[in-house]
Amino acid sequence: MTSDTPTYPRLFAPLDRGRLHLKNRIVHASMTTRRVLDGRVTDPMIQYYANRAAGGAAAVISEPLNMARVQTAAHKVKVWDPKNVSGLKRWASAINAFDCLLLGQIQDSGRGRHERGRNPSAIGVSALPDDLSWTVPHVMSVSDIERMIEEFGTSAARLERCGFAGVEISSGHGHLFHQFLSPWSNLRVDGFGGDFTGRLRFLKDTIASVRAHTGPGFLIGLKLPGDDGIAGSIDPILAAQIARAVTAHDVVDYVTFCQGAHARTLDWHVPDMHWPRSTWMNLIEMLQPAVNGVPLMGLGLITDPAEAEGHLARGVVDFIGIGRALVTDPAWPIKSAAGREADIRYCVSCNTCWGTIVDGQPMVCDNNPRVAAVDEVDWMPQPVTAPRRIVVVGAGISGLETAWVAAARGHQVTLFGASDEPGGKTRLHASLPGGESLSSIYDYQYLAAKRAGVDFRFGMTATLAEIVALKPDAVVLATGSTMNWPRSLPDAWRVEGIIPDIRMLASDLLSLTQPQGGTAVLFDMDHTEGTYAVAELLAKCFDRTVLVTPRERVAADVPLVSALGIYRRLSQKSIEIMPFSELSAESALEEGIVRVSNVYTGKLTEIANVSVLTYSTARAAEDNLAEPLRTLGFEVHEVGDCRQPRTVLSATSEGHRVGLSL
Repeated sequence: MTSDTPTYPRLFAPLDRGRLHLKNRIVHASMTTRRVLDGRVTDPMIQYYANRAAGGAAAVISEPLNMARVQTAAHKVKVWDPKNVSGLKRWASAINAFDCLLLGQIQDSGRGRHERGRNPSAIGVSALPDDLSWTVPHVMSVSDIERMIEEFGTSAARLERCGFAGVEISSGHGHLFHQFLSPWSNLRVDGFGGDFTGRLRFLKDTIASVRAHTGPGFLIGLKLPGDDGIAGSIDPILAAQIARAVTAHDVVDYVTFCQGAHARTLDWHVPDMHWPRSTWMNLIEMLQPAVNGVPLMGLGLITDPAEAEGHLARGVVDFIGIGRALVTDPAWPIKSAAGREADIRYCVSCNTCWGTIVDGQPMVCDNNPRVAAVDEVDWMPQPVTAPRRIVVVGAGISGLETAWVAAARGHQVTLFGASDEPGGKTRLHASLPGGESLSSIYDYQYLAAKRAGVDFRFGMTATLAEIVALKPDAVVLATGSTMNWPRSLPDAWRVEGIIPDIRMLASDLLSLTQPQGGTAVLFDMDHTEGTYAVAELLAKCFDRTVLVTPRERVAADVPLVSALGIYRRLSQKSIEIMPFSELSAESALEEGIVRVSNVYTGKLTEIANVSVLTYSTARAAEDNLAEPLRTLGFEVHEVGDCRQPRTVLSATSEGHRVGLSL
């Protein structure tokens, strides 16, 4: 990696144990890219993996593959189809060119369902509904199971012939192998159920099939359930028993443990920042004695090289699996090795990547606008031949992204920020529960912008005259948005300012040191994570917190994997939810009474002893400078919420695009 001793000596030490040979201790954990087309290997998919190999990972584990003929999902590569041989070879060759191993993942979701709604083509262990979607699968016969096991083996042999170093059998996360292993979901009375030995058979026979069909150096890794959080299913005690059984005879080359299932613990799969960092390392450490000395991979919300080094230094794990952090920055390894931690674009654990792939879209990232681009690895913009004078108005994440990219290309950039610090509204969100890691976005952008020579003018709300005085060649407006007033309330209340919006209130709540008592009412027409972070603050400050929403549920615009965590926290904090409701003008605020009406019947419900009423609504763009500037003949670009109120992903990607277009 480097000729000198690396900054993290354990992280960049080779690993040679049995069949497993890694140049360092960093492995890209399996992530679905949604860049497969009609079951075929595609160049964009290869590019994604090649970028992670070029960025310094010692191995990459593929997204789940169609390894048996019953697996026909169009967004997964059909390894069983001979038509894919050429593509598989190109894929392996692209990874191996960087002294990086490529392992294919064997997995089937069974009755499990990531998406909302039911799965009409699910296969499964028993005629039981999926805990989330209530999908009841077609129950696999013994011959179905045996055929799948055989085809897993023959497909593994094809991967080996094409240049893959091995496979990982994903046996956790509530997928099919997990469903066989769990006494909660496996009610079979034949040889593939009935007792511990029977429940283990599908996994053990698959391992044996892969071994029988491949050569002596072919790797087999296992992702096992560590704790799925379901009563009567797999807890750490049973997880240790399973691990001891499948690692006993030198048939597998590494093990890792994952958590959660296709149930109310779906959010355990990919912990967000409401969880502690390195979320599952304590559990993995507890299970380490059960793996019979097989190399153990650490996994779960490990985003920083110092964290990874620390886990290796403790001697609990042998290498580190990193998924989302390598989505955000494929050059994470080479930057870490060179001591360039400040140059890393860090994962913010927002699960936008997860949300987009579940929606059937190619994987994207809030903090990496260049996922799978040809020049993604350690990217810097190319200089322009004719520098221009650019004014950016707004120091939020869309404005900062535009500014640093434009300045790094050689433009002369002046950025106005109304507050004294960069980050805009994202800075406020970063101070709320679960939002801390969002600071990584604007921290990176601000440092990159300073290095590129951006002229920052903080604490200034730019006027038309101030912008014109700079004689810019182009103006980028990143002035954000404001909350819309709830239309069911009198306009006079807005003029009087007696009801603060959620952003105004959040700033005040963060400075409180004592509980306030009474009831807090939050009207929710936003349905994104920041709103529920403020709801948690309200629950700390007031005796009772009520969420009022016109929709049938809250968190409707949050990926399911994160929404389940929101539901859990709201329940644990006794935050009440009133669906199908909106605020009523018949409220008596001076008496501490808020009345809400059912959106279908108009029936009023009274909430008493209200100390604070606030609202989080759809936003309106703050674009009032756009037309005056255009009238004066200036080239004007609007980015982020100033163009159209949307998400963090939209802000960073749009700012990046405009910065490159100037």
